[in-house]
Amino acid sequence: MTPARNPRGDRPPVARDDAQVTAWALAAGRGDEEAIEHFVRATRADVRRFVAHLTADFSGADDLTQETYLRALSGLPRFAGRSCARTWLLSIARRVVVDRYRYDAARPRTSATDDWLEAAERAQPAHGPGFDEGVALLDLLSTVDRGRREAFVLTQLLELPYAEAAARTGCPVGTVRSRVARARADVHALLVAADEPEAAAAAA
Repeated sequence: MTPARNPRGDRPPVARDDAQVTAWALAAGRGDEEAIEHFVRATRADVRRFVAHLTADFSGADDLTQETYLRALSGLPRFAGRSCARTWLLSIARRVVVDRYRYDAARPRTSATDDWLEAAERAQPAHGPGFDEGVALLDLLSTVDRGRREAFVLTQLLELPYAEAAARTGCPVGTVRSRVARARADVHALLVAADEPEAAAAAA
C-alpha cells in the first residue's frame, strides 16, 4: 500500500501507526521511492532517540542513526512483514550500537567505563517490547546501582556474552553474574512498587 501524496506538496507527515509504517517498509522494499521517504520520516525520531539512550551519546546519535538506515534500506527487499517494521528497524539499530561498542572496545580506553551506559530497549524481530516500554525500562534502570546497571545492559539488553561483559568492565565473570541477578531483583522491586499505587487507586 503506497500512501497518497500530500496535496499541498509538503513532506509526508510522521506516522505512529505501526501497520502503516510496515506497509511503507514493504512498498519501499519493492522499490517505491516515495514509500522510502515516508518510512524514514516516520521512524527517524524513534531510531535517533533509541541509539542516543543506548549510548548516552547524543552528539554521536546522528552517525549511528545514519548507519542504521544504510543497513535497513539495503535489507528492505528482504523484509517480509512478519514483524512490525519499527521493531525490525530498532533491532538493526541495536546491532549497529553493539558493533560500534565492539569497535570502540578494541581501541585504547580513554574514558570512564560507564559514560555510555543508561539503558536500552531489547528490540527483537517478532515480539520484543515496544519502544515506549523500552523508555520506561530506561527510567527504571537510571535508579539502579551503576555497576549493576552496566552488567545488566551489557548482558541482557545488548546480549553480550558474560565473558565479554567481564572483559569490558574489568571484573570477574562471577561478579558480572551477581550484578545482573541483583539488577533484576532491583528492577522487579521497582516494578512492584510502581504497581502498588495503581492497585490501591483501582480498589478505592
